[in-house]
Amino acid sequence: MRQRRFFFKLVMVFCLFLIANTVFAFISYHLTTWLYSRLDTELHGFWLQLGTVIGVFVLFACSAAIIFLIGLNRQRNYWDTIVDALSRMAKGDFNVQLDLKADEEDQFGQLIHGINHMAIELGELERMRQEFISNVSHEIQSPLTSINGFAKALKNINLPKEKRQHYLEIIELESSRLSKISENLLKLTSLESQHHPFEPKNYRLDKQIRNVVLALEPNWLAKQLDFDLQLDSFCITADEDLMNQVWMNLLTNSIKFTTDNGSITLSMKKQLDTVTVIVQDTGIGLTEEQQMHIFERFYKADQSRTAANGGSGLGLAIVKKIIDMHKGTIVVESKLAEFTAFLVTLPIDSTQTRAND
Repeated sequence: MRQRRFFFKLVMVFCLFLIANTVFAFISYHLTTWLYSRLDTELHGFWLQLGTVIGVFVLFACSAAIIFLIGLNRQRNYWDTIVDALSRMAKGDFNVQLDLKADEEDQFGQLIHGINHMAIELGELERMRQEFISNVSHEIQSPLTSINGFAKALKNINLPKEKRQHYLEIIELESSRLSKISENLLKLTSLESQHHPFEPKNYRLDKQIRNVVLALEPNWLAKQLDFDLQLDSFCITADEDLMNQVWMNLLTNSIKFTTDNGSITLSMKKQLDTVTVIVQDTGIGLTEEQQMHIFERFYKADQSRTAANGGSGLGLAIVKKIIDMHKGTIVVESKLAEFTAFLVTLPIDSTQTRAND
């Protein structure tokens, strides 16, 4: 398609060149004849043709010079606009949109389109960076304020022993929460850096999930939850350590947000080249609005409940990133006050997909 357009443009330029030279020859011939008649001189043959050719050359040179100057001035304006836009972007101003008329098929048009696209992407990255900094500051400030407040209260020498112990427990809890935020931030940053170790191997998926359930046994026994495991013996090729974090995070959330005497169901569906693991609980559920944002960093569906449990809103973002690294998908289905189900779909062999990133 591009070659056809180039050939068409070449033909058009050639035709315009012939037409222009024909017009120039016509004008030059009549000007030369008029000039010789004014000088009372009659020339024929070679000299008349020579005068006509010189006239054509002069007219062509003047036209070319005018077109060149106009094009040069226009090109200079274009480049000045582009340089100004790049300078603004270098200073952090990404509200740049070059409104220069150019064919997107040629190199100049592609350059303008690329700059506009880059400005949009950089602006979005800057917005995300500012939002990320704001969220981090907010998350860190909350436990620091608690630690600072209770540390000052402990200076009171007349403070009863029971309150002193209670304040120390709160400080310990908030310190652990702060440490967890830092740990999750480092983990998420490492996962997003594209340099995080990814070591897929073949292992029993059902056995891994059962081991996670056993590791969390004190948590769900304390709330007297029923676990229904519908897992078949099945092998998958994936990074076992990363996937262990996925199941640990999903099950911890299910236990945390399921009321006492509730139930959690773990089931598995096998397709031709994928497997879907469903983690469903009879917990507090999520609204449609909460489901839309549940995998965003620092998003908390229930602010008070999450804070009480030491959550940072980073766990599901980490889960989503790990699933993406495996070229899988994760979706949530929920109904408020009834149930929440996370559906994790993974390719049975993720070795090739990751290797081709």
